Amino acid sequence: MLREHCAHARFVWNLAVEQQSWYGTAGRKTAPGWVAQARQLTEARAEHEWLAAGSQMVQQQALRDFGQAMANFFAGTHRKPGWRKAGRDEGFRIVAMKPGHVRRLNRHTAQVWVPKAGWVRFRWSRPVPEGVKSYRVNRDPAGRWHVAFAAVPEPVPGPGTGEVVGIDRGVAVTLALSDGRMYQAPAPRPVVRLQRKLCRARRGSNRRTRVRARLARVQASNADARKDWAEKASTHIARRYDLIRIEDLKIGNMTRSARGTTDAPGRNVAAKAGLNRSVLQQGWGLFARRLDDKAPGRVEKINPAYTSQRCSACGHVDRDSRKSQADFLCTACGYVCNADVNAARNIAAGHAVTARGGLALAGPVNREPQHALLAS
Repeated sequence: MLREHCAHARFVWNLAVEQQSWYGTAGRKTAPGWVAQARQLTEARAEHEWLAAGSQMVQQQALRDFGQAMANFFAGTHRKPGWRKAGRDEGFRIVAMKPGHVRRLNRHTAQVWVPKAGWVRFRWSRPVPEGVKSYRVNRDPAGRWHVAFAAVPEPVPGPGTGEVVGIDRGVAVTLALSDGRMYQAPAPRPVVRLQRKLCRARRGSNRRTRVRARLARVQASNADARKDWAEKASTHIARRYDLIRIEDLKIGNMTRSARGTTDAPGRNVAAKAGLNRSVLQQGWGLFARRLDDKAPGRVEKINPAYTSQRCSACGHVDRDSRKSQADFLCTACGYVCNADVNAARNIAAGHAVTARGGLALAGPVNREPQHALLAS
């Protein structure tokens, strides 16, 4: 029945996507809203028995979710919603929960009421907040079922000491703090061998299905380890510092493919692809998002320009000061420090500087190298 709910929600969503593509072209008016689509859904349920056998709440919520997705697209905050595929997009949402729809059975087990399916047991991994009105059930590619209750958690309180910390994100060292602490994301399990076996397997064969399931389990394990690390690291930092300053990185631009086009092919594509994988495996975006959720109003984003080239002791800016990935030796005052920690201290002080040595917060960033300015 859970699979049927997922199939019905996906079918209704895809119908809404197709209907949205019809309107706005060939002189048609705007697409119908959620109320009109709900009436059309009632007519479709009366006509098709297999659709009427499912939960009307699940199908209506799929339409409501699509309407919210379109509103987000028109607001410019999200991409346009596309098609959902079986085996990849498996999930549905339940609303209008009643107080007795979640029961805790023992220390590790609870159950939730799902329409048309009855009571479904799940592992009690954390307390369910009071007043929860909706939840979502989904199945990941590894075959695991999850239930997530919609609730806004309380923010993590700060220590109240006024301590400020800067965080530099990197690949060799995931997080370097201005006080010398370092956090390293877990190394992922390799998936290259399974990916090659999947490419050799014939499409539609049982062997390909088995290999795809094994690959999905390994990838899910890597994602779980990365999420667990991000949750623990963000909670620890939110509890220890009152003001947290972090680089304002455009991760999407940094991990963009270098393949180029047919007319203008890129260079060093394989090396850039490897660097993109290394960056994404560190979980930079997940950590920053969870840190901002747990410490709202206490996280500041700093322009990262020249923070790795500026000496945190004297303020001199020179790219030659960074001798290697881990070593920083100031060419002006001789200050020696770990390169990541030095950058984190500049971030903690809010020192995103220009090439002229001034604060970037006071004006636009000048990209001219310093030695060219001295020569002129």
